[in-house]
Amino acid sequence: MKFNNRNVFISDKAVIGENVKIGDNTCIYDHVVIEDNCIIGNDCIIGEPGNNYYFKDTYVNPKTVIGKNSLIRSHCIIYAGSEFGEGFSTGHRVTIRENSVFGKFCRLGTLSDIQGYVTFGDYCWLHSNVHIGQQSTIGNFVFIYPYVVFTNDPHPPSNICVGPTIGDFSQVAVGTVVLPGVKIGKHCLIGAQSLVGKDVDDYQLVAGNPGKLIKDVRDLKSRETGLSHYPWPYNFERGMPWENIGFDKWKIANGYEND
Repeated sequence: MKFNNRNVFISDKAVIGENVKIGDNTCIYDHVVIEDNCIIGNDCIIGEPGNNYYFKDTYVNPKTVIGKNSLIRSHCIIYAGSEFGEGFSTGHRVTIRENSVFGKFCRLGTLSDIQGYVTFGDYCWLHSNVHIGQQSTIGNFVFIYPYVVFTNDPHPPSNICVGPTIGDFSQVAVGTVVLPGVKIGKHCLIGAQSLVGKDVDDYQLVAGNPGKLIKDVRDLKSRETGLSHYPWPYNFERGMPWENIGFDKWKIANGYEND
């Protein structure tokens, strides 16, 4: 990583930790806290002010926190008032609007658009070109695949904003649209290109347009092995906190006994 310290602006009201690398043409606004060992790529804006910044002289930028060991790749814009846990990472050209909260070790793919006022748990992985509407709530260990859209206006255009809620360990496959206020339970699988307009109970496979219940995910067999792949944490551990120790042992130690 070779940054040249060209055209970098860092507010004197920002707090920069140890061993932080900041790329060229990057702007760090007031009240940004970047914790130790972070990398901020070229052409990024961290702590982008809200709309009132442009119209009110009394505007004060809210605090923005980038947790330690995070990697923000080039051309990302992160608005003020957001908070990111340890190990956060992005692809390129990601936009994250104000008052977004992310837990530990979350990943956002290139060209994803987070519309603000959202909450993510730990270890959420979003692939490229994902759009998350305001007021969405996403649990822990949720994977969201490319071109997924979470909507939030049940009667557009209106003044109502109610985003979807996604439970722990659920997966939302490519090209899916989740409609406003829909609640998806834990360990669910939403099939590719589905339109989800109704609540989904725990452990359900839903697919189609409109989305329909197909079966319990625990009855879904792998074509390769003939065995059940779900719940998926028993069969996937790369990058997960149960890597090399197994999901059973990890979940007992971390309050997930019923999963």
